[in-house]
Amino acid sequence: MGPAMEPVIESRPGTTVRARLTARGLRMTIGPVLSHWPLSPRGLRPAFAVDLAAPLALPAPRWAEVEPAGFDGFPAEWVRAPGAESGRAVLYFHGGGFFSCGLRTHRRMIARISAASGAPVLSVAYRRLPAVPLAASVADCVTAYRRLLDEGTPPERIVVAGDSAGGFLAFAAVLKALDEGLPSPAGIVALAPLTDLDHTAKVAHANAALDAYLPARRVERLAELLAGGEGPPDPLLSPVNGPLAALPPVLIQVGSTEMLLPDAELMAARLAEAGVPCRLQIWEGQVHVFQVFADLVPEGLAALHEAGAFIRERTAPGAREPRTAAA
Repeated sequence: MGPAMEPVIESRPGTTVRARLTARGLRMTIGPVLSHWPLSPRGLRPAFAVDLAAPLALPAPRWAEVEPAGFDGFPAEWVRAPGAESGRAVLYFHGGGFFSCGLRTHRRMIARISAASGAPVLSVAYRRLPAVPLAASVADCVTAYRRLLDEGTPPERIVVAGDSAGGFLAFAAVLKALDEGLPSPAGIVALAPLTDLDHTAKVAHANAALDAYLPARRVERLAELLAGGEGPPDPLLSPVNGPLAALPPVLIQVGSTEMLLPDAELMAARLAEAGVPCRLQIWEGQVHVFQVFADLVPEGLAALHEAGAFIRERTAPGAREPRTAAA
């Protein structure tokens, strides 16, 4: 473990009218759906339709190249913006509560990440609820990372990223990869990550009533499903409780009024305690994963540009030497 340090907390003040209108629209539409969606194995099955319908609202940019990159058991794809540099890669895990969304819902945002970072992005549609528990989702993400390494991409030229549930998987997969003896990637980018399956702090936080569309009270049931049982999950399933010292530098972006703010703050604090450099950006008044709404929300595009700059910095030649769990 490295010496403890303070996380770098950056406030991004100011909320545009378009951002406020987007938040209001999500509160009236998506919020009620998520508040009443049945969190049961049968109730989760129809969620696959969200990804199928996504291109109607979130079509991939015409300038982006999309190439299938299937794995045994789950789909994936390469998304490349013009000029994306080979020899580097972003490994991306989509959000969606571990049961919804997929390659199509995130393709537009991921194309922007490729453009901002100048790197191709491997987007992974890991197996998820209700078909498999959390452990299988993490295993799929590690499999994707292992393939990048096996195909010759140096670990110091890979950044692992994800949003919401995918942010959870970004941390969990890297921790699992390190436990299996694989080298650390160059960095982690987490957009509004879930990092703690314990719902207590989220329900008690003021943002539980302020979040535009995420219902904090439902995290407890989701955690039970992820653990594969009816009781509370093992605390060690949560990345925030893992052995963090060998993780690479981290960038976390989160909205100031969203339900997962305490998860982002806790992870930033734990990383700092473990001696891991971490930048926590808190964007005033922004909704959960506001980067997805970059067409409507100017702050979303600005945040993606900052994430891209972090990826460029971390994957630049000579930025760091790869570490292992024993380092």
